[in-house]
Amino acid sequence: MRTRIPRQSTYEQGIHRADSDARLSAELAAVVAAARRRALRDGDRQLDTAHLLHTLLESDPEVRGVFGDGPRIARLLGYLVQRSIGYGLRWQGTVEDSGALSAPAAADGWSPLAADALECACERAGRRGGDLARGTDLLAAIVADPRARAVEVLGRAGIASPDVLVRAEGRAGEEECVRSGGAAAR
Repeated sequence: MRTRIPRQSTYEQGIHRADSDARLSAELAAVVAAARRRALRDGDRQLDTAHLLHTLLESDPEVRGVFGDGPRIARLLGYLVQRSIGYGLRWQGTVEDSGALSAPAAADGWSPLAADALECACERAGRRGGDLARGTDLLAAIVADPRARAVEVLGRAGIASPDVLVRAEGRAGEEECVRSGGAAAR
């Protein structure tokens, strides 16, 4: 079976990894690597914000803590699993992977929103005085953009992304992070 994620040259891989991965905690770097594998395994054209959210929930106890225990997290994981095994064509062709965004796809098979979220996570880490981005930095960056597929999944699970953003940050009113599609309120 042929993968829909385009092959990338060693040079292209190096551009992204040298720029962003060096600014990630070891835990977050492992999450990003697992999300890349998830996208390939799922046969998706690009790694998107839902891949990142799914992997963060599975791998990062601090991120899971943002959502709490009980039926909400179970329902959210259920939607993410349905998406990853291909139930419901409603997940395909949405804005994050359809090319409908004005920004070009990242060179390494990332959706523009996922690539922006990773960059914003690194910027968030710098603003809070950290050297390396953590899972909660990436979670906050993902849910701050209403166009993100992860935000769509959260909504279907009955979880308001602004509430997740506030809990991820630990406070309201964080600075803005400029993205390729405009500014996302923090």
